[in-house]
Amino acid sequence: MSISNSPGQLPALSHDSNSPGQLPATYVDNFHSKEEISRMPYRCLGNTGLVVSALSFGASSLGSVFRSTIEDESVEIVKKAIRSGINYVDTAPWYGQRKSETILGKALKDIPRSSYYIATKVGRYEKDVTKMFDFSTDKTFWSVNQSLNLLGLEYIDVIQIHDIEFAPSLDIILQETLPALQKLKEEGKVKYIGITGYPLEPIKSVIEQSSIKIDVVLSYCRATMNDNILKEWLPYFQSRQVGVVNASPIGMGLLSSRGPPEWHPAPEKIKQTCTLAAAYCQERGVDISRLGLRFSLDQVDIPTTLVSTASLENLSKNLESVYTPLSDLETKVTQEVMERFFQPLNNAHWEGIELSKYQAQLSQN
Repeated sequence: MSISNSPGQLPALSHDSNSPGQLPATYVDNFHSKEEISRMPYRCLGNTGLVVSALSFGASSLGSVFRSTIEDESVEIVKKAIRSGINYVDTAPWYGQRKSETILGKALKDIPRSSYYIATKVGRYEKDVTKMFDFSTDKTFWSVNQSLNLLGLEYIDVIQIHDIEFAPSLDIILQETLPALQKLKEEGKVKYIGITGYPLEPIKSVIEQSSIKIDVVLSYCRATMNDNILKEWLPYFQSRQVGVVNASPIGMGLLSSRGPPEWHPAPEKIKQTCTLAAAYCQERGVDISRLGLRFSLDQVDIPTTLVSTASLENLSKNLESVYTPLSDLETKVTQEVMERFFQPLNNAHWEGIELSKYQAQLSQN
């Protein structure tokens, strides 16, 4: 994939490793450790000119969406992540109803602005089902300005429309949300425009119908051991010069020894299969979450993979997974669980389940 960088940026780094002696454009002397930076792979994000860390930081956990969190630890996690070479941070108003953005704002004030790229979103806001989504022009302008205020920033690198499949119609995305974001881009408040969602067909529809350039897409739970359908879509996104951000490499908890949260939308067959695979890994003395993370990271055509945590210990484990290739045993177990458990699933998914539930709740109000 041929990528050109913006003027003044470093040449694009290798898809799967740093060029010898080369530092990313986000490197800041006396803030970063060159030793740590040299261990982090960096990759081109579409044709944005951004060269992003293979592992990126998802700030949803800072909004206490998975468990209660400690603010001081959350602040330190952000600082450690960026100091360690993670240079792409993703958040949203939806995460803790602005709590994630608020915590990030407290952390980022002590971090050099040139050391990271930040992405946030518009469109998804409140827990109340009647106020959960709003893709209108006015709400979009208001939301971006609110995000800038909470983050304490003058501009956002990537602004994304959150979960476009929940819009009443894609027409509102094309006629209101995207034009509003383009206006904000012209004002210098945002640099690049993206869209997110679980099903990939609506994302394709927006890319092809929009007169406004879509720079980035975020796909979650679709480059995992149990569902790797994103791999089949990468050539399409590359052909449109769209950068791909992959999120939830462990399937929102499916590929973990503790299992998914109660609210997880996957059908029982997927959950049961992942539970059996996790138990098999545990019997072999292998951590399935590490296998899942490496499964995504080792797909070098994916520019960056978002992992969220509100634990310093888990952040360190995630970084170590980047630095350390799978052992022979881990490689063997990966092959075994793919053959025994996940290939028979044939990329099973839960498209439509959350949307149907949302629409049913909405109709009752």
